Amino acid sequence: MAKRERVVRMSVELPLWRALTAYRVLTMGYAVLLFVFGRDRFERPWVAVGFLAFLAVWTLATLPKVANAARCTKRFLVADLTIALVGILLTPVADAHAQQIDGTTLPSIWTAGAVLAYAIKGGWRWAGFASSLVAVANIIERGEPSRDTFHNVLLVWVASIGIGYVVEVARASERTLARALEIEAATRERERLARDIHDGVLQVLAMVQRRGTALGGEAAELGRMAGEQEVALRTLVAGGLAPASRVSEDETQGAVVRLIDEPDEPEEPDDAGPCDLRTLLAPYAGSRVTLSEPGAPVPLPRPAAKELAAAVGAALDNVRRHAGDEAQAWILVEDWPDEVIVTVRDDGPGIPEGRLAQAEGEGRLGVALSIRGRLRDIGGTAELISVPGQGTEVELKVPRGKAGR
Repeated sequence: MAKRERVVRMSVELPLWRALTAYRVLTMGYAVLLFVFGRDRFERPWVAVGFLAFLAVWTLATLPKVANAARCTKRFLVADLTIALVGILLTPVADAHAQQIDGTTLPSIWTAGAVLAYAIKGGWRWAGFASSLVAVANIIERGEPSRDTFHNVLLVWVASIGIGYVVEVARASERTLARALEIEAATRERERLARDIHDGVLQVLAMVQRRGTALGGEAAELGRMAGEQEVALRTLVAGGLAPASRVSEDETQGAVVRLIDEPDEPEEPDDAGPCDLRTLLAPYAGSRVTLSEPGAPVPLPRPAAKELAAAVGAALDNVRRHAGDEAQAWILVEDWPDEVIVTVRDDGPGIPEGRLAQAEGEGRLGVALSIRGRLRDIGGTAELISVPGQGTEVELKVPRGKAGR
């Protein structure tokens, strides 16, 4: 998170630092040109030459210091502002008439660069501090400041504070954006885990409950415990607090040991290359499931093809669970130039109106996560059409452009 926030912050501040670097170089050259064209009025030109030479060397040597916020240290800011203040106060020493005429100071508008560095680095408070010191130095240098002097001082003060405030607002916005991205990533990961749990553990627990209840006896007790665990796990997945389970430690210890001792399955390579969707959907075909597919391959990026096939599997699980083992289902694969459409249809009793919203409230997130969530993650959409007594149809669309990302 810290690394991400640092990268985002640099993306906003970097143009400001680059602009400041160019500004310092250009205004340094401008100050030198002002002296060259007005050197005849200087009573002590050697003072101006010495200061401007030092200013030129300092400006060029410290260009890396104004490359970003990390390199622009407090020590550098203090030294930079000190040089600007010294240049302002040396102006009447080099030019005795500087206080009588409304001329420019030795560093001229280069001084504003030192103030802007404070603004970009520390915000409007730092900018106000630096511009106030510059204002005092200008008033002292003038002796009897004119209206133009106050106008220039006020302009630098307002501009620097305004830039500092904008920088602080930008930083706050960047932090908010980084936090939102972090929350979004965590939410997506939680939804992915919830889909995996729904497709695996919850389906098994529901099957154990149904079979145990049907068998009766000790199996019915196992079915009851499986049902309690299913409810608790669904509540946890939905974001609530699961009720305490009544399954004893002895009953669960064996299952935990078996899970630990079970060897890990080899991980499949997460290859983003093209994959024929037909090969992933073929295992779903059977006596109760009819698969209709094109004669040519249906290429999709492997991650998108896996998620689409998993969504089809989740739709078929819903058919077996809600329409019964005797229900007939059909899978239709359509390969279009700009998108792939997979339709899963059954001849079950259909879904009553409002049942999906009620299921989500009860923590049954099969459609919300295992189907719609998977399609959303790969840039697709899932549309469910159901008429009571006429079956259910789930249409899954995956645009090829989005699926490749």
